[in-house]
Amino acid sequence: MQIDARGITCPKPVIMTLQALKDLPAGEVLEVLVDDETAQGNLTRLAAEKGCSLQVRAKGGYTLMTLVPQGVVEVGSPDQEAEGLCDIPASGPAIFAFGSASMGQGNPELGHILVKGLIYALSQQEKVPACCLFFNDGARLTCQGSDTVEDIRALERRGCAILTCGTCLDFHHLRDALAVGSVTNLYEIAQILSGQSGVVTV
Repeated sequence: MQIDARGITCPKPVIMTLQALKDLPAGEVLEVLVDDETAQGNLTRLAAEKGCSLQVRAKGGYTLMTLVPQGVVEVGSPDQEAEGLCDIPASGPAIFAFGSASMGQGNPELGHILVKGLIYALSQQEKVPACCLFFNDGARLTCQGSDTVEDIRALERRGCAILTCGTCLDFHHLRDALAVGSVTNLYEIAQILSGQSGVVTV
């Protein structure tokens, strides 16, 4: 059996491999194609943990890892087991701070198209930010009538904290129009921003 995990970052390759081992017929080997160094290290750990011998061969632009079970391989929940097997490096900024309803300088209409696209892209990533802060004109993005609300809700459902500045909502007379997330204050915003090294301000 062979699975292709090229272009995929952990924990997904480990989850795929655990599921394949769970379904692997007796006597067969499992080949895994990876092109990510972290995934290769995590799969090496997986092979040792599951009692599989491992053959590693470098190919053109990727690595072929062949796992050979040395007996019955017991696999529980692939998702849960992957958490203990994976060493996942930091994958980018944990905090996105939206201080405007548009992105960049220039045409406001284009700027809003860009910020809407960015929020959608964040909601579709394998790992979402820990928190999104909305302040100044950015507070409008979390309120009724904004075309970004559904994508922000998708972020919230996946575990991203959505916080909007209460002072900004009051200034724009929008406190009753908040449609997603919760209200925060400048004290909490200061604590969040000062406690994180990975902050992107939009």
